[in-house]
Amino acid sequence: MNQQRSFREHRNSRDVGDDLASSLLRVGGLQERGELRHDVPAGWLRCSDLLDEPERFGEWRERLAGWLVANNGAAPERTAASYVMSWYLHVPAYVGALLLHHERRVPSLKPEQLAFGLGDDRPHPAGMAVLGVGFYCLPTDPGSARPEATVVADERALAAVLRAQYVAHATRFVRAYAPGSRLGRRMLWAAATDALDNCLWWAGRQGGTPDAEGAGVADAALVLGERYRPLTSASTLRVAVDETGHRGWERRRESCCFSYLLPGESECGECPRVCSR
Repeated sequence: MNQQRSFREHRNSRDVGDDLASSLLRVGGLQERGELRHDVPAGWLRCSDLLDEPERFGEWRERLAGWLVANNGAAPERTAASYVMSWYLHVPAYVGALLLHHERRVPSLKPEQLAFGLGDDRPHPAGMAVLGVGFYCLPTDPGSARPEATVVADERALAAVLRAQYVAHATRFVRAYAPGSRLGRRMLWAAATDALDNCLWWAGRQGGTPDAEGAGVADAALVLGERYRPLTSASTLRVAVDETGHRGWERRRESCCFSYLLPGESECGECPRVCSR
């Protein structure tokens, strides 16, 4: 079935008064990066456990270092720290972006309400869980009368809720991760900005059509229309023209992944180390 048609039918299939678990089932059937659940399978990690016990990030970096050595022959400390930083921030950013894009709902993004599982090989988040039942929605949402729903005035207000929830989670992450990672707070907030901007874009790109991608870009502009401190920029998505004259979307990264420290690698084209501001 065409992805865009599936998306329209998905929106029209809501039961009157349905709950957040129903949203997770629908969105989980559309997204491509692992499961989206409402429970915590054995072996998964609650975000709050990592933030309350930051030494667990060290264990994650050690597991990643083993993977980097096996695949690249080396595991520079900054590279491992940057990968774990970006992968962790992807969890609240992606959950929020998916539900905003597909459902026009925002769940709780508190660390206690989110969990994720790591891949069996590459230790990145391969599945995510939303554990709360509450959500923010628009007045037209069929579930707006539910006791766990908080209705906001319009899409701009809904975007503000997503941004505030994400920044609150990222604040706890920066506080927990900075001491053990040896990454500066400016770098950590730059990565938080990248994660949110990129996930809003990616939620649209997954639709597989220019219109779907454009809707994701519009969501990024809605949520990050200007710089909201401590985030380091507004959305950096922009139209680019390649050598064949094809027009498409690209974004400038705010943070560095330090992949260039791996043997034989160089800076990414969109890396802030080499990309003009």
